[in-house]
Amino acid sequence: MASQLQELKKHTIIVADTGDIEAIRKWKPTDATTNPSLLLAACEDPKYSHLIDQAIEHGRKHGRDEKSKLSLAMDKLAVTFGKEITNIVSGLVSTEVDARLSFDEEASYQKARQLIDMYKEVGVPKERILIKVASTWEGIKAAQRLEKEGIHCNLTLLFSFVQAIACAEAGVTLISPFVGRIMDWYVKANGVKGYAPDDDPGVKSVTQIYDYYKKIGCKTVVMGASFRNKGQITALTGCDKLTIAPNLLAELDASKDPLPRKLKPEGKGDPSKAIHLNEKEFRWQLNEDQMATEKLAEGIRKFAADAIKLEKILQSRLKAKL
Repeated sequence: MASQLQELKKHTIIVADTGDIEAIRKWKPTDATTNPSLLLAACEDPKYSHLIDQAIEHGRKHGRDEKSKLSLAMDKLAVTFGKEITNIVSGLVSTEVDARLSFDEEASYQKARQLIDMYKEVGVPKERILIKVASTWEGIKAAQRLEKEGIHCNLTLLFSFVQAIACAEAGVTLISPFVGRIMDWYVKANGVKGYAPDDDPGVKSVTQIYDYYKKIGCKTVVMGASFRNKGQITALTGCDKLTIAPNLLAELDASKDPLPRKLKPEGKGDPSKAIHLNEKEFRWQLNEDQMATEKLAEGIRKFAADAIKLEKILQSRLKAKL
């Protein structure tokens, strides 16, 4: 009998949610995604010290001053890990723009282009990369510009329907709704221990977005992310993509329970049913969603904090090289 992981792969593209190259090699997902938190965890593992050394050497060699050396080393680290991952997966690898640029459209746009140029220098074409940008208004507008240049984007830290609507209008390649973090908020707010999978607020959010995208014929890929348990994943069987941490991949692989498809596209889609938003409407509707507003802000702060921790590691290594 097939495992749940094998059954899931029949309906959904599996993405590895980790910066651990060995874990990606083990589970053989189609795609992989990283972020500053995952890179930080990987960099604390001695087996990846050679990749840190490569990043340090690049920053030291090409930077003009301490600040630019550190910035280049950070970007090179993300690209170096990303390149290693492209040698394992056949599909796409997501690389994240610094969360501290989340409210700066131009800086996000320029940083994304720099990352793509660095990938090109090491022989990885832009078609293999998804640039991850936070789903702020500025991030979505930066992604819209990048998509027009053939640079594909993954809009992350997405917690609400209004963010998904704006991403669809911007024509982004992929969105990452954060299932687990949505549930975390409601667990705390309502004082409950948890939710059954079909009643899980995060699962419901992704289902709503998936159904809307299929209804309007939107080509943007829905990739559920940030899972807290296996039930959330199985409840979204049939979603375009799901990015899953290694421990949950192992749970799915160990289970032989039946796995029926839950999400199914219906019809060809009617673009005339699409909802349109301007900036004021987007900001107001996001503001009215307390959960999404709080989790977006918290997510940006956490990614920024881990980026700072990562910088400190690289900075100490840079100084040691001088």
